[in-house]
Amino acid sequence: MTVESPVEIFLDAKVERVDLGATQMAFRRFGSGPVLLFVHGFPLSGFTWRKIIPEISKHQTCIVPDLPGFGETVWTEKTDFSFPGQGHTLKALADALDLDRYSVIGQDTGGTFARYMVLSDVARVDKLLIINSEMPGHRPPFIPMYQAMMRLPGAGSAFKLLLKSQTFLRSAMGFGGCFNDLSLIGGEFAEHVLNPVLSSGAKMEGLKRYLTGAKWGPVDALREEHAHLTMPVRLIWGLDDPTFPIGLAREMLAQFPDAELVEIPGARLLAHEEKPEQVAAAVLEFLN
Repeated sequence: MTVESPVEIFLDAKVERVDLGATQMAFRRFGSGPVLLFVHGFPLSGFTWRKIIPEISKHQTCIVPDLPGFGETVWTEKTDFSFPGQGHTLKALADALDLDRYSVIGQDTGGTFARYMVLSDVARVDKLLIINSEMPGHRPPFIPMYQAMMRLPGAGSAFKLLLKSQTFLRSAMGFGGCFNDLSLIGGEFAEHVLNPVLSSGAKMEGLKRYLTGAKWGPVDALREEHAHLTMPVRLIWGLDDPTFPIGLAREMLAQFPDAELVEIPGARLLAHEEKPEQVAAAVLEFLN
């Protein structure tokens, strides 16, 4: 019997769509059991979760959307790309799917969207998991620079050229801060994360709007808002992450009423891509 790879399992899943008004959200569904909603970061799509879905879907119903700006989701001029706005879009998805109870896992910018989603839906959310994400008072390296660059004429074309450069991709300004093992930037990651942006003007425009929609006031406001996230919270952190340093994650832990931290050695920003077995185990231990 042929065993499907995580890439095949993900890509073979039916793409479902729901009209949320300003956004037509695309998502995939895996497994059965209690619902876990996955929220990806920048510049990724639901594909980024492929390595941990096969194990987690043995125990959970995994709802895996593409956020506006990436993947199969269709955005419009009315789409709100702000941190709270993306959170409200995810809340609208949960409403459209008529979810009674669910948990949420978010990574990178998706971890902030997830927090704003949960803040608007505290009564229905059982547990929250955050993987290497924004922290109040902290600015991730290079992101403010990219945001400024994207507002300049011709920015999309310039960014495409950068994404075609292996030197850039492997540098700290590219994906060098995402992986200890830089070979992971190639292969399936390049094919299904980078190449779609390079080959589509609409996806490049979505990337631009996603990036420029992120304002830092809502991130800093989480210093107080975290106190309202009263459900159990688990932070899962790549120990070597230069983008969101582990020391600041340890400090942020005290802002939540009921939170714990699991550190993943040998991983950077994309811990779920680099150490999927350890991350999946940490997720399931917490949920079960």
